[in-house]
Amino acid sequence: MSEGLVRRRSIRSFVLRTGRITDGQQKALEQHWPGKGLLLADGQLDSDEVFGRAGETVLEIGFGMGQSLVTMAGAAPEKNFIGVEVHRPGVGKLLQEMALQNVDNIRVYCDDAVDVLAQCISDHSLDRVQVFFPDPWHKKKHNKRRLIQPDFVQKLRVKLKPGGVIHLATDWEHYAEQMMEVMSHAEGFHNQMDDYCFAPRPDYRPITKFEKRGERLGHGVWDLLFEKT
Repeated sequence: MSEGLVRRRSIRSFVLRTGRITDGQQKALEQHWPGKGLLLADGQLDSDEVFGRAGETVLEIGFGMGQSLVTMAGAAPEKNFIGVEVHRPGVGKLLQEMALQNVDNIRVYCDDAVDVLAQCISDHSLDRVQVFFPDPWHKKKHNKRRLIQPDFVQKLRVKLKPGGVIHLATDWEHYAEQMMEVMSHAEGFHNQMDDYCFAPRPDYRPITKFEKRGERLGHGVWDLLFEKT
């Protein structure tokens, strides 16, 4: 690889792990991806067409193994949910849980969120963007890899409708502080709480097993709710 190509590589906010996909996850991909999967190659998404109806549209970036997203979508069947996750086992698990719980209002990309935003999501089309427990990249030298950065937040702002909300959550205090700094200085947003105040967990965000374990160990969780002005 040439020096020029190395210099132009973008900084990734994730590590593309090659974890084993289970037989159940693989089967779910084979059975349900054709009806629930979305492709970058298909270009700009027509949400009304994909879901077969109009409705509030929620984009979740980095849904992990998907249990929280399935629970959330099942509790709000009138809303349309789009999940973005780079790891195939997580996508497979999401599709598996959707089938088990008979949840039909989620569509999913297995791609980098930056590419999905640029190529597939129309401007002013989203009611909410949620990023829950992103990789904290806790070593200081790796902080630049954190997803929530000023440039990325502005990419999200363009995709939100006026009054649309960015909902962030983390259990890493230093990252919570950085998120608050980024969002408090972001053009075109205001904190739904008071300035520099974190939000109580909204009822619609389920408490994950991971989060419950953290609470038992005395770890905090911080939610941020910022509205597009």
